[in-house]
Amino acid sequence: MMQNSVQNPEVLLSIAPWDLPVSFLESLPTISPGIRVITYKRDMQDTEMPPDISQETWNSITILLTWNYVPTKEQVPNLRYVQLHTAGCNHIADTPLFKDSDVSFCTANGLTTCSPQIAEWVIATFLGFQHHYEDTEDAVGLRMCVYHPSMRMKDTCARLANALGMDVHAFTLHERPTLESKRDYSYVEAGLGDPNGDIPSRWYHGCDQLNEFLAGLDLLVITLPLTSLTRGMIAREQFQALGKRNAFVSNVGRGPIVNTDDLVVALNNGTIRGAAVDVTDPEPLPAGHPLWKARNVVITPHPSSGRLN
Repeated sequence: MMQNSVQNPEVLLSIAPWDLPVSFLESLPTISPGIRVITYKRDMQDTEMPPDISQETWNSITILLTWNYVPTKEQVPNLRYVQLHTAGCNHIADTPLFKDSDVSFCTANGLTTCSPQIAEWVIATFLGFQHHYEDTEDAVGLRMCVYHPSMRMKDTCARLANALGMDVHAFTLHERPTLESKRDYSYVEAGLGDPNGDIPSRWYHGCDQLNEFLAGLDLLVITLPLTSLTRGMIAREQFQALGKRNAFVSNVGRGPIVNTDDLVVALNNGTIRGAAVDVTDPEPLPAGHPLWKARNVVITPHPSSGRLN
């Protein structure tokens, strides 16, 4: 939350299916003196903009807490910051406010508060799979990488994998050739980070190195956001590369990053050793979908159902 003076206070508009906690509201004036809070309760699945918000209100707000509701640029001349309820932003990525304005957007939890839990889920499902059969394989000496633009998520999973004796590779969109470029200055929970980028034994970058990078892994962890670049990024060709070491794939990012049909084929023909998916395409995964019956897959989607094959 941005600090400001009482003479020029912030105005926060909250559109949410719940009431803001009293403790949160009481703490706001110490962070932003003079802040004014306006709240509207709406169901999480509603997609229509609340009609009872006046243009005078839209003109005044500087901060917006929302999910599906994104106003036009013209409606919010003083808006500077949008906080989303969700960990992803793909559902509003094509709106003019997101693409063509100077407004800052921030997603909820995900990387900051949930990276330990996500990392625990990744490691737990992988180890559960590895020890599910009589012929088990220890994690010591296996190679893992978290495929994510954020260093924080990589650091959290990397430290846990490193503690198990796994080798860790790093993949970034752009090259990080210097020690300084590999440093991570973002917040991370105590004892979970890799601020100097010391854990990865090898760094890859760019789409040209993607298949080479995938061919050297035993465990690929996908936590990418869904964009035009990442949609369908892991498909038949990439599964063939992952098959070089019969890798395990864990997707906690967005379902459409992985081509579901190609995933089913790769599982059933043994190209990859298995997969754990917290997200699917389509989502929710309909009853009778081939992924439910695929070999060696753990499915714990965002809807409340889950299944182990």
